[in-house]
Amino acid sequence: MIQFEHIFIIGCGDIGQRVAKIWLKRSFEVFALTHSEESVVRLQSREIMPIRGDLDAADTLQDLPVHNALVYYFAPPPRSGETAPRMANFLRSIPDGALPVHLLYISTSGVYGDTGGDWVTEESPLNPKTERSKRRVDAEQQILEWAAETGVPYTILRVPGIYGTGRLPIEKVKSGRPVLREKDAPYSNRIHADDLARICVNVVTNGKPNEIYNVSDGNPGSITQYYFILADLLGIERPPTISMEEAREQFSPMLMSFLEESKRLDISKLRNHLGYEPLYPSLEKGLQASLAEQ
Repeated sequence: MIQFEHIFIIGCGDIGQRVAKIWLKRSFEVFALTHSEESVVRLQSREIMPIRGDLDAADTLQDLPVHNALVYYFAPPPRSGETAPRMANFLRSIPDGALPVHLLYISTSGVYGDTGGDWVTEESPLNPKTERSKRRVDAEQQILEWAAETGVPYTILRVPGIYGTGRLPIEKVKSGRPVLREKDAPYSNRIHADDLARICVNVVTNGKPNEIYNVSDGNPGSITQYYFILADLLGIERPPTISMEEAREQFSPMLMSFLEESKRLDISKLRNHLGYEPLYPSLEKGLQASLAEQ
C-alpha cells in the first residue's frame, strides 16, 4: 500500500463525499477544496476539513495541503471550450518541493467518442466528439505531462454515467416524457456511485500506478432500458417511446449528443489488476438498492 499522510479532494460533491467516508472510517484526515460558505458548512458536518480556494482563480490556490497527500481530482472542467484551465491552475499551484504521493483523476468514457457499439479498451483510440469530452482529454494530457515531469504517480478513471441514491431521474420518469425506442437506443454504460467510490479507494491501494482504467458495472445497456427498469421498480407506467428522427426534433442538443454515441466499455483491465467485481453488477440490483435508500 502506498504511504501518505492525508487525503485531499478537489471537487468534493457526491462521489468525493462517498470516498471521504471510506477514508474517514480508516482514521485518515480528509481535506477538501471549496470556495463557498455553504460547502464549508456541509463539509464540516461530514468531518471533512474545508480548504478555501477557487480553481478559476489561480491566486487563491496557495499553500494547499498537497504535500505527501493522496489527491483526488473530481472537479468538473468549465462548461465551454476544449481545454481544462482549472486543471492547469491546480497543477501549477503545486510546489516542486511539496508534491503529493499520488493523483487520481475521474475522466469520462466520452473520450472514446462513438464506436458504433463496439467494445473499447484503454488502448482504443481517443476520438472525442463534444467539447465536454475534449476538455477531459486535455485534462488527461496535462496530468500525463505533469506526472512525467514530477515523477508523481497517477491514476485516470474513464467513467460513464453514474447513478445511485439521490442521482436517479425519478421525476423525469414520472413526468411521462418520451424516451428513445429500444431498437434505436445506443449502447450506454453506467456505474453505481458506491461502486465508483470503492474503486477510487481500491485502485490506489491495490492497483498499479500510472495506469488508465475503464470503469463500469461490466454490463452495457441503454438509457431506454434504464428508464424502463426504473419505472417498473417504481410501479408506474413505462414512458412512451419515439424514433431517433422524432428525438432529433424534440430532445435538447445536449441529450442528443449522448444518444448519438454508442460504445461498450471493456473493464477487463480493472478486473485483472484489482480482482474487481461490482457490488451492483446489474442495473436492476443497483436501482433497487438506490430506491431503498431514498
